[in-house]
Amino acid sequence: MDAALDITPSSEHIPLILIVDDDAVSNLMLSEVLHKDGYKTSVVEDGQAALIACQKELPDIILMDAVMPVMNGFNCCRSLHILYGENCPPILMITGLNDTDSVEHAYKVGAVDYVTKPFHWAVLLGRVRQAISSHLAHQKLKQALAKERLLLKELKIANQQLHSLATIDGLTSITNRRVFNERLEDEWKRLCREQSQLGLILIDIDYFKAYNDTYGHLNGDKCLCQVAKIINDCARRPADLAARYGGEEFALILPNTELEGVIHVGKLIQEQLRNLAIPHVSSKVKSIVTVSIGAVAIVPAFSKSPQTLINCADQALYHAKNNGRDCVIALSNSMIVE
Repeated sequence: MDAALDITPSSEHIPLILIVDDDAVSNLMLSEVLHKDGYKTSVVEDGQAALIACQKELPDIILMDAVMPVMNGFNCCRSLHILYGENCPPILMITGLNDTDSVEHAYKVGAVDYVTKPFHWAVLLGRVRQAISSHLAHQKLKQALAKERLLLKELKIANQQLHSLATIDGLTSITNRRVFNERLEDEWKRLCREQSQLGLILIDIDYFKAYNDTYGHLNGDKCLCQVAKIINDCARRPADLAARYGGEEFALILPNTELEGVIHVGKLIQEQLRNLAIPHVSSKVKSIVTVSIGAVAIVPAFSKSPQTLINCADQALYHAKNNGRDCVIALSNSMIVE
C-alpha cells in the first residue's frame, strides 16, 4: 500500500470509524476488532444519533446497520449525502438483510459497500481498509486541487499586478510612456495601410514647478491626477489613448481623427480644466491651473516613423508656450494653426 495512504496505528492520522447499530453485542465486537486493527471508534444506536455525531466530528468511515429505530440506515445514508455532499464519509451497510432489493436500495442511497451479518472478519476489515484508503486518497486529491486553484488565483492576481506596474502610471493611474510608445507604433502602422489621419496632442501644465514650490509636492501630485483624469475623460473612443508622457506632460493619441477634431479635443481639455478651476496663484498666465497644448494630425507613411508625429506635436507645443501659454496650437503641413 502507498505510504501516503497508510492507515496503521503508526500513521500520523488514525482513522475514526463511526459504528451505527442498535445491537449492543455487535457494536462491542466491532469496536474490539477495529481497535486491534488500529482504528478509533465511536458508537451510536440509530440514524438520528449518527447525524448528531457527524456534526461534532466527521468520521473517516461509517459502518451502519440498515434496520434501526428512530431513523433507519437507508434514510440516514441519504441524509448524510444531502448534508455533506462530496465531503460525506464512505458508508458501509452492515446488516442481516441480504435480499437483492435491500442491496440495491443501499447503493441507491449512497452506500459504497454492503456487508451482511454474520461477519467474515477478514472480509469486513479488508473492505474497511479499502474504503478508508479510497476516501483518504480522494480527500488528498481534493486538497491538492484546492491548493492548485488557490495558487492559480494568486498567480493571476500577481500577473495582473505586474501588468499594471508595466503599463499604468503609478501616480495618475493612466497609461504610461511605454504603452504610449507601443500604441503609437501600432496605430502608425495600421493607418499607413489605411491611409487615414492619426492625431496626437501633447499637453504641458503651465508653470508647474512654481505650483509645486507654492503648494508643495503632495498638492502637486493631486494636481497631476486631476489633470490626468480630465485628459483621460476626453479620450472618449475605444481607440483613443491618454498617457502620462513624463513629469507634468501628457499625451493623447487620436486615431482616424482629422486636425479639426484634434483641435476640438484640445480645446475641450482646456474647457474642462477651466471649469475645475484649480487655484494657481504663482502662475504668470491666470490664477488657476492652465495647460499649453500642441496638436497635430497627419497621414502616416511607411517611409517615416512615429517620431515624425511626436516632433510635429512637440513643435506645436513649443509654439503654444511661446505664444503666452494656456492655448492650443496646431501644426498642419508645417504651418501653425491657432
